[in-house]
Amino acid sequence: MQADIEEMKSKYLNLEFDRKDFVLDPERVVTVARMSGEILPQFCDTGHPDFQASPAFIASLSAGRHLPIDFPKLGGIPMDGGKAVTCLRPVRTGEPLTGRTHLHDIYDKSGRSGRMIFLVSRMEIFDSRGEQVAISDSRMVVRERSS
Repeated sequence: MQADIEEMKSKYLNLEFDRKDFVLDPERVVTVARMSGEILPQFCDTGHPDFQASPAFIASLSAGRHLPIDFPKLGGIPMDGGKAVTCLRPVRTGEPLTGRTHLHDIYDKSGRSGRMIFLVSRMEIFDSRGEQVAISDSRMVVRERSS
């Protein structure tokens, strides 16, 4: 049985299904920056006047749920399809942040190995003033089992 992409889009796109609070630890932010090869001081030096989290750190933030609680089982093999981060403002350590997650896109592609379904979960990250500071997209790929 193949999943109906249009039905899933109409039922699940753009509906918040998870909310999670974060406070970024400066030492962890520096560790992730250095381990990802970052060398710019605003990401690696807690004493820098513009110290902030790197996009690699923002990509490491995860929601409590990956999909809505009632999302249908696709019955295939799920794989990590990558991450993309957009920084809208500097993301500061020590400040309360809130991540709100929704399904941003659902689409499919067919190839030699069969049909693959792509699920893009978007976490929008807001600071304590309610201003959006970043967007983190996580892509999951599910290869459907052949019938």
